Amino acid sequence: MKKILTALLLISLMAFKPEEHPTLEIGATAPNFNLKGVDGKMYSLQSFSKAKVLAILFTCNHCPTAQAYESRVKKLVTDYQAKGFQLVAISPNDPSSVRLDEMGYTDLGDSYEDMKIRAKNAGFNFPYLYDGDTEEVSLKYGPVATPHIFIFDEKRILRYAGRIDDVEKPTGTPKNLDARNAIEALLAGQKVPVEKTKTFGCSIKWKEKEALTNNEKESWAKESVNIETIDEAGIKSLLKNDSGKLRLVNVWATWCGPCVAEIPDFLNINRMYRNRDFELITISADKPDKKDKALATLKRLQASSKNYIFNSDDAYKLIELIDPKWQGALPYTILIEPNGKIVYQKQGAINPLKMKTLIVENPAIGRYF
Repeated sequence: MKKILTALLLISLMAFKPEEHPTLEIGATAPNFNLKGVDGKMYSLQSFSKAKVLAILFTCNHCPTAQAYESRVKKLVTDYQAKGFQLVAISPNDPSSVRLDEMGYTDLGDSYEDMKIRAKNAGFNFPYLYDGDTEEVSLKYGPVATPHIFIFDEKRILRYAGRIDDVEKPTGTPKNLDARNAIEALLAGQKVPVEKTKTFGCSIKWKEKEALTNNEKESWAKESVNIETIDEAGIKSLLKNDSGKLRLVNVWATWCGPCVAEIPDFLNINRMYRNRDFELITISADKPDKKDKALATLKRLQASSKNYIFNSDDAYKLIELIDPKWQGALPYTILIEPNGKIVYQKQGAINPLKMKTLIVENPAIGRYF
């Protein structure tokens, strides 16, 4: 399955020809903007007129490289704000152009509402602005990847553009502190030692890339959907989890409305993380003679995950096998680490965002490369 998905993505990328988006050149004047921040306020260049040095950072929620730099970006603000430095971050991505299989290192997409959550959770100490609807501002600056930083002097002339430093992980000691060196030079009234560098990170999700998300949806419809019978020994093996993967197990039934209603949430989670060390398994609590009905429901929902139906009419045996603490109400969900340790158990509907956070922050997955 992983090879098929990779091939489909490569074919989509080969067929897709992005437009040219030139990057602002060193010596250019900062283009103005009027964008909404996650605090609900509108910001423009004039909003930062008192800053001796202004950095405009193009970043986003979903990119693992962008996430890896968040703490160092905050440190730049902490270290230099009192000396006249100001940083403002802009998300350039069209949220509808981000494929689910590009979100394997995050719990949040790039929508404005998700940006508010990220800013709060990560404790951003700088304005975080949204440009995803029109991308007009981003097109004027021309970021290549997230993160991409542009640093301007007091007259708002571009003096540095490129990477923050040369370590794309949250830990480690950079050899080249390019952005920091540029800030210090400009604050001291000196020439920036290195004016331009390359960037490394996730590509900008320009609006024309929305075609790729449509291709992704078409590929889901072509994936096979099956259901297998599982016995007591099979369930015990599932719970032991010697797969080497983080395993999410959802117990549901066709007659359970809340169960069927939340299956799409599980499928989105699976599509986000299935190319990593993660798998979704569903177990139908329907009677064995309802296997065809369960399969029809799964096919309608395009549930190409690993699906099972218990081979016994004894619902209480299923309850005890899954989790003796479970009182029996559906749906029921557990998250199992590769060593068999259950780290989450819930009777009733899950909170999709909380589940994504649990998954991406688990040591078996993680937010970074």
